[in-house]
Amino acid sequence: MTTDRVYNVLFLCTGNSARSILAESILNTEGKGRFKAYSAGSHPKGKVNPLALKELESLGYPSTGFRSKSWDEFAEPGAPEMDFIFTVCDSAAGEACPVWLGHPMTAHWGIEDPAAVEGSEIEKRRAFVQAARFLKNRIMAFLSLPLTSIDKLALETHLRQIGAMEGASIKQPKAS
Repeated sequence: MTTDRVYNVLFLCTGNSARSILAESILNTEGKGRFKAYSAGSHPKGKVNPLALKELESLGYPSTGFRSKSWDEFAEPGAPEMDFIFTVCDSAAGEACPVWLGHPMTAHWGIEDPAAVEGSEIEKRRAFVQAARFLKNRIMAFLSLPLTSIDKLALETHLRQIGAMEGASIKQPKAS
């Protein structure tokens, strides 16, 4: 069964300056029109980290038009209704989120914050390269799921497993 449905996906982080921006650009490109990705933060920094934009550019993904914004924008009337919401940082996963219309599926896909890395320019850049790789791996696994033919419980299990892939900042509990 095929569908022309476009799924809306929101990537959440605290600052909405690095990881969530990377994920938004990667999914919008790799999703090939089947997905519309957005990003937001609980406490947005107000500007996108230039190293995130540089990494997107080096990988051939769009790197313009991004802004650091509050997740409140997506809880307001008239905002796009989300099908999936993924937290990509540990602090956002533990915060009280707004009430999302339509009860989207959620999962935690936490990875270390590349913007928090201190050191040389090469060490900082390496952190962004690694963050983008981990996010792309998760997104490609997500895109391979048969969304139209999989039941909700199985889908939730798959989404959690994707979050536990290489680079997970917090190991998720194993199902018993």
